[in-house]
Amino acid sequence: MVGKVLNALFGCWHTHYSFPQTVRAGTRRNRAASVTGTYVVCLDCGKELPYDWQEMRIVSDADASSGRVRSLATKEAS
Repeated sequence: MVGKVLNALFGCWHTHYSFPQTVRAGTRRNRAASVTGTYVVCLDCGKELPYDWQEMRIVSDADASSGRVRSLATKEAS
C-alpha cells in the first residue's frame, strides 16, 4: 500500500510511449498484450501497458478488469 502511494507521487508518469506493438497469434504473450493483443512501452521506465487499437488509447486496469475491453487479440494479430 505504501509502495503504491510513493509510486503515484514520485514514480514514472508514462508520458513517452513506443509505437503500438501487436502480438501475432500463436506466440507467447506478456501481461499487457494478453488484454487486447496490442501494447505500448513507456520509453522512460520500460513498463508495458495494454493498448486498445480501435479506440487509440491505453487501457487502464479498471477497464480491463470490468470487462469493458473486449479481446481483440484473435482478430487483429492474424
